Amino acid sequence: MLVEMTELLGRQVYTAEGRLLGEVENVVVDVEGAKIDGLYVDETNPLLVDESKPVNVPYRWVSAVNDVVLLKFFPKRVSLKRAPGKAPTREQATAIPAR
Repeated sequence: MLVEMTELLGRQVYTAEGRLLGEVENVVVDVEGAKIDGLYVDETNPLLVDESKPVNVPYRWVSAVNDVVLLKFFPKRVSLKRAPGKAPTREQATAIPAR
């Protein structure tokens, strides 16, 4: 079944354990490769991602797409890395956690 990229917007994203990660806010496209590279989830579940920061979920982690997006992999917890004793810079505070 083929899915239009725009049809992914707003779909709920669930981990393999059935935990809601959030909703697809945008689709990251590899233009040169003509393929979807990732799904941008803006408001994430605070139980899965520190401070509900946005994440870019690599599309290779997607298991199935239907009424919802089901992931075959997602880390147990995504946390922000900070140097000991230093407050995060403005850029770090708004950065998307690395893949």
